[in-house]
Amino acid sequence: ALKSRTIDPADAVAQSLAACRWLKAAGATQIYFKVCSTFDSTPAGNIGPVLEALMDELGCAFTIATPAFPDNGRAVFKGHLFVGELLLSDSGMRHHPLTPMTDANLVRVLQAQLHGAKARRVGLVDFAAVSASADAIRARFAALRGDGIAIAVVDAVANADLLRIGEAVADLPLVCAGSGLA
Repeated sequence: ALKSRTIDPADAVAQSLAACRWLKAAGATQIYFKVCSTFDSTPAGNIGPVLEALMDELGCAFTIATPAFPDNGRAVFKGHLFVGELLLSDSGMRHHPLTPMTDANLVRVLQAQLHGAKARRVGLVDFAAVSASADAIRARFAALRGDGIAIAVVDAVANADLLRIGEAVADLPLVCAGSGLA
């Protein structure tokens, strides 16, 4: 959590890689890229560029992204981020002066930010898998990987969903999420 969401994407990448390298040298086995529960970013990033750089640094072929934080009214359903009862794009975040969020579809938002050499694709682990079990989530991860998906937006509407997701991502070298999952 470097508070790098509104700086130049190249600077955000450099800061994030420096932090990742420091954490790895200190013995970290999993890197947690914390993002805001409203997925604050612009069409150019910074979430996508930082996530791609961290994936490259860690040799990570697959990871997740979910800003869900139900206790703060942030839920992801069918890939769409809700702020309370409103879609993100209908909330006050639509008019944010630095990071206006005009699209609630996180798969689309994140895909638009990916420009790395590996042409990573974004997919969805929807509520059907999340509400079933950690095993169902891991099975969906496997299916997405088989389809060439590198980053999965993961639905979550309740804290119990975050617990199942947490169990499912325990072995991933990189996780991108809001503080709710942590």
